[in-house]
Amino acid sequence: MNEIDQYIAQYSEELQEKLQEIRQVIREAAPEASEKISWQMPTFYLNGNLVHFAMNKAHLGLYPGASGVEHFESELGDYKHSKGTIQFPLNKPLPKELITKIVQFRVQENTKK
Repeated sequence: MNEIDQYIAQYSEELQEKLQEIRQVIREAAPEASEKISWQMPTFYLNGNLVHFAMNKAHLGLYPGASGVEHFESELGDYKHSKGTIQFPLNKPLPKELITKIVQFRVQENTKK
């Protein structure tokens, strides 16, 4: 069991499913990225931190950095977001296509480094 598996295991089965779902979407969008824990959150790493994700009380947070939020701000609609964070409500399906586009954007940014 790696660190991200341990992070996910601490939550209820329902929340584990959400965490595994976002993890899989990120894996598919960035297959070359490695996984680790950074800032106490599951993190995908490729030439630097790519994206983080974390469970919160009322939402699942995606942390693609300021550029990842800014670039897709017009597509975020009703999702709460701030400089480097997007909040996905737990009672709604994850926007997999949007998450994929954000992660792929971040891959492009990090591979230019």
